[in-house]
Amino acid sequence: MDFHARQKKLREHLATARLDALLVSHLPNIRYLCGFTGSAGVLLVEEAGSVFFTDVRYDTQAHDEVKGAKVVIARKAALTALGEWLARRKRARGRTMVGRTMGIEAEHLTLAERRRLAEALPSGVRLKETSSIVERDRMVKDGDELDRIRAAVALGAKLFDRVLEVLRPGVKETDVAGEMEFAARRGGAEEMSFPTIIASGARSALPHGRASDQTIAAGGFVVCDFGVILSGYCSDQTRTVWVGAVSEEACRAYEAVKEAQQAAIDAVRPGVAVGEVDAAARKVLRKAGLGRFFTHSTGHGVGLEIHEAPRVANGQPEILQPGMVITIEPGVYFPGKWGVRIEDIVAVTAGGCEVLTPTSKKFLAV
Repeated sequence: MDFHARQKKLREHLATARLDALLVSHLPNIRYLCGFTGSAGVLLVEEAGSVFFTDVRYDTQAHDEVKGAKVVIARKAALTALGEWLARRKRARGRTMVGRTMGIEAEHLTLAERRRLAEALPSGVRLKETSSIVERDRMVKDGDELDRIRAAVALGAKLFDRVLEVLRPGVKETDVAGEMEFAARRGGAEEMSFPTIIASGARSALPHGRASDQTIAAGGFVVCDFGVILSGYCSDQTRTVWVGAVSEEACRAYEAVKEAQQAAIDAVRPGVAVGEVDAAARKVLRKAGLGRFFTHSTGHGVGLEIHEAPRVANGQPEILQPGMVITIEPGVYFPGKWGVRIEDIVAVTAGGCEVLTPTSKKFLAV
């Protein structure tokens, strides 16, 4: 990972945003910029350089991991330590410090944290809210990131093989999820990308139906939505299987979702707005008479976080670029009955896109 280049790009943006410094507090953004993987710290990025503040628990880890920034180890909260460090620097220079306007990540700093920061800062420093400065850079993945995402997707896809081995009538949803998560750990995953979704029967109509102690019964769909984190990067995949004797209605709904997903994938290429990708999936489902049952967006970005920009949704104007990685996951949901969702991870390439998820999307009944 070229952390120096990432910080250099951020510094170039500070000038255009009329900022003397940016305080990065969102941990995934910190990891992206300097490599720190711990759970506490802040990164100050200025034209003259970067400084990372954390507490004594992370002394060894910070010095091992952080690249492109000076490390300051404090015996107090990182924000307080930052304020005191800036005050000392101002006194040492004997003049107003260079970084008078400090950007803060407004979406990731609580009101209480902002108040503590303001109280700790020396006079003359003005806080300015910013939004998604680092996240916009994170949208386009470099080669190292794409390799890590491919590896995470490959590991995650293997979990579906375990699903097909254990998913049967009479088995609890949590038992299926547990088998998947154990296989993920044995395969090298750091953790799951999110709480595993195994939603059967009427619960399959819940788009985010986390695994429950409900027993899987014949005569319905089971939505299996899962992912792993490997080397810091997430995977995300959904497959839906039928349990028991197959109905014609279920087949029609499944094939309509499958066709909608393929239409959206076919729309992915550089220069296309993400809203057009969403529209491609909705057009197919409307034609099948199922448009009103597709109740969420078509997808989202994936990387260090399971949900990143861009949001692949109706009317969204973000233009796809090579290196972006998104999910394509249309679904239909019939409350009290069942639901279907199919999801792949797709990387935007110079000539179109690459579907990273290797798992078959053929209708399956167990």
